[in-house]
Amino acid sequence: MVEENLVENGLLFGVVAVVTIVVAGVFSRKLGVAAPLILILVGFGYSYIPGAPTVVPHEIVLLGLLPPILYAAAINVPVVDLRRNFSTISALSVGLVLVTAFGTGFILYAIFPELSLAGGIALGAVISPTDAVAATALGKKLGLPPRLVTILEGESLVNDATALVLLRSAILAISGAVTFWDVLGDFVFAVIVAIVVGLVVGFVTVWVRAKLRDPVLDTAISLAVPFIAFIPAETLGASGVLAVVTAGLYSGHSSAKKFTAQARIAEKLNWRTVQFMLENGVFLLMGVELSAIIADVLAQDLSVRAALGFGLLMVVSIIVIRFLFIIPLLLVLRRRTEQAEIRQSRFREMLDRLRGRVKGNPGLERRQDRAERVFQRRATDIKQLRAEGLGWRGGIVLGWSGMRGVVTLAAAQSLPESIPYRSQLVLIAFTVAVVTLLVQGGTLPWLIRASGIRGSDRAADRRELAELLDEMGAAGLATLENPAFTLPEGEQIDQEVIDRVRHDTLLSAESAWERARYGAGEDALAKSPHQQYRSLRQEVLQAERAALLDARSSGTYPSRILARAQAMLDLEETRLAQIDNPSGS
Repeated sequence: MVEENLVENGLLFGVVAVVTIVVAGVFSRKLGVAAPLILILVGFGYSYIPGAPTVVPHEIVLLGLLPPILYAAAINVPVVDLRRNFSTISALSVGLVLVTAFGTGFILYAIFPELSLAGGIALGAVISPTDAVAATALGKKLGLPPRLVTILEGESLVNDATALVLLRSAILAISGAVTFWDVLGDFVFAVIVAIVVGLVVGFVTVWVRAKLRDPVLDTAISLAVPFIAFIPAETLGASGVLAVVTAGLYSGHSSAKKFTAQARIAEKLNWRTVQFMLENGVFLLMGVELSAIIADVLAQDLSVRAALGFGLLMVVSIIVIRFLFIIPLLLVLRRRTEQAEIRQSRFREMLDRLRGRVKGNPGLERRQDRAERVFQRRATDIKQLRAEGLGWRGGIVLGWSGMRGVVTLAAAQSLPESIPYRSQLVLIAFTVAVVTLLVQGGTLPWLIRASGIRGSDRAADRRELAELLDEMGAAGLATLENPAFTLPEGEQIDQEVIDRVRHDTLLSAESAWERARYGAGEDALAKSPHQQYRSLRQEVLQAERAALLDARSSGTYPSRILARAQAMLDLEETRLAQIDNPSGS
């Protein structure tokens, strides 16, 4: 009977949690308050309901929720942008985490007399990784430069792995059973094995999913990939988090070549939903557990006020450390860009000398082709980095975007029971997460506007999109000029069909150039021929949908025929909506 009540209470809590998350998401936009903050308050209030569960095992978050959250973020990060900013992301996700963990660890070691240095570093590792979900969401909405958004996303993906591996090593060091070289070796092993496992899992699952043509089966495997990567990596003693991120990056990068358009659309929608529910669900759980954490502190005759004060001290410490780390980092990045331009100039001279000696030598010609491709890629990288340079405005936003979140909340509860002041340390970690979300997350929109930082030029983006569609259209039209092309049975293509395909191929590029020419304003676009075409086409689709509903009501056609007609209408309306609103927002 007791077990049945627990199950019923758990199911009831799950249903209420889903409704609460959705409602919080709606009201957060209207109130201008971050949804995680609302959910923390709601969860805290819920915890005082008699009989409500207030303790959630940290394994549920670390093993059950964190892998899909990270995978959902990883599949949407462009690998090209990640490669271009690899040094910056590496410095922030590894170097800054280590500096923050050791810096705050020494402070905690000085504050608590019975806490060992390893114990202080363990909590430092807990509060060191950032959660850039709120920062990147605001950045995209308010128009931060794409490079800055990529750095924030990349940092938050990789620094979780660094922090959790360091936390594991620090916990082992608390017993005094390991040396510095043991910790270093464990760290390197965890990283290398995790990357290998992630790549293997990514390659195998992408290969399997590419063979499937059923979106339901593809989605089912997609939902399992994070755990397929996480479990073996953890079993081998590596970082499951980094394995998940690696598999997600590989899957997201390969999707354009390996998956069907329908599979990509379904995956994007499904994982956006999963990410939204799980990320916000963690903050709801955080609020639920907050009352139990405070009760533990009081039960051990420790001061809640002191813990909150030390938590505020840690907030100040991590903000100061972050800015002190980022300032020289920006100077180094500027210097490295200048050096890259010098190396590129020398590379160009080398290619010019090589060009005069390759004629008649197939081996040298192949080498020159590879060198030309490398040169072009580096030139594009330098151009993009110059166009989106991280000046002082970007440095301020990057420094202030250091909110803590999911990993900090879950990792804090994984601290061993034997560590001194455990309850107080957990409350300190929770304080850091709440305050950074409230203060930094709440003021970040104002800071972005006040700094005057500008994102990408929308007019330039429209021109580049039109140019890209021109190139794609030219490649497509080239196939129509191939006289040898026939149908599978060998029949020749009618010229009327070729002309129709040519018209449809040119339509997207012409529409993109029209948007670039007229601008994004509704009044201007309303005058364009293609906007008139879309308006008329949408009117026709509405009439077709009304006829479809009448046919369904009368039962004239079989349901399978109605479903196919419905799918065709949905696809066409989606295409027109994408033309009108390419950002999908």
